[in-house]
Amino acid sequence: MTPTDRPALPVGAPADPSAEPPPPHADPLLSVRNLTMTFPGRRGRSAPVRAVDGVSFDVAAGETLGLVGESGCGKSTTGRMIVRLLEPTGGSVSYDGRDISHLGQRELRPLRREIQMVFQDPHSSLNPRQTVARIISDPLLVQGSSAVDARRRAAELMELVGLIPEHIDRYPHEFSGGQAQRIGIARSLATNPRLVVADEPVSALDVSVQAQIVNLMERLQRELGLAYLFIAHDLSVVKRVCDRVAVMYLGRIVEIGPKERVYTAPAHPYTQALLSAVPLPDPVAERSRERITLLGDPPSPATPPPGCTFHPRCAKAQAICRSEAPALRVAAPAETRQVACHFPEAA
Repeated sequence: MTPTDRPALPVGAPADPSAEPPPPHADPLLSVRNLTMTFPGRRGRSAPVRAVDGVSFDVAAGETLGLVGESGCGKSTTGRMIVRLLEPTGGSVSYDGRDISHLGQRELRPLRREIQMVFQDPHSSLNPRQTVARIISDPLLVQGSSAVDARRRAAELMELVGLIPEHIDRYPHEFSGGQAQRIGIARSLATNPRLVVADEPVSALDVSVQAQIVNLMERLQRELGLAYLFIAHDLSVVKRVCDRVAVMYLGRIVEIGPKERVYTAPAHPYTQALLSAVPLPDPVAERSRERITLLGDPPSPATPPPGCTFHPRCAKAQAICRSEAPALRVAAPAETRQVACHFPEAA
């Protein structure tokens, strides 16, 4: 069966995380364990940078997991390791029960059909010298489809994402930012994947266009049974599209759980600060609520603080926070949410 004629995949039910971390599904589609990425220093002039430091989570079939945090916390690096644009320096990435962390390019090729990526800047991720037909059909050509079949599939995908198929021979600069992102989404769907890593897919777009792209991604998920790892810093968008949310700080996940629990009763001080900065639609509520201001600036990942990496900015920090890193564990009995904090907020 070729990539173009694979049947649509069934939508799986959203899953719940539990222990360290127990899978949200008996057989998760994606399983990440203790994932680490360390970039070497520059010829001894700078220290190595541990961009991702022991990240673990699962994504079930048909589920959307949001990965949120400040710029530089390691979100995009995590996504690039999952699609193997970067090779992890530690830990494992398993897809459909198979460890793909260190597969060679030849072994990875069949899996490229299953896992695709949508990038942040639509125009930077599209080759300006290629037509839309070539951009969308390239993944199919690499997987062995004929040029005729690949072009026909590209036209179908343009229509699927809301573009005019007759514009298939135009170049990326002839499209707006929102249209260019639709092209990027169409390219990611060319091989009928099961998992899409969306790296800040709407952050470079106008607000009105963001809503259109979010609606498109939700529709495609329903119709095609996609699972998303949705990387973003806009918590309003994450709340709209995600089933569960994982909050990252300085390369580590500090809280993960169903979005309803994370948004209504955040347990980690960092999650509380992030949510306090999200604008509210009600002007009265916006003026009356308390904003949480973090202390100081984010530490450098090249020289992270000892113990809990958040303790220099945390108003609740105590002696144990400065010496011992908290483990990611279930926040409370009967909770499915996990939090990495010595003094989590009571639900």
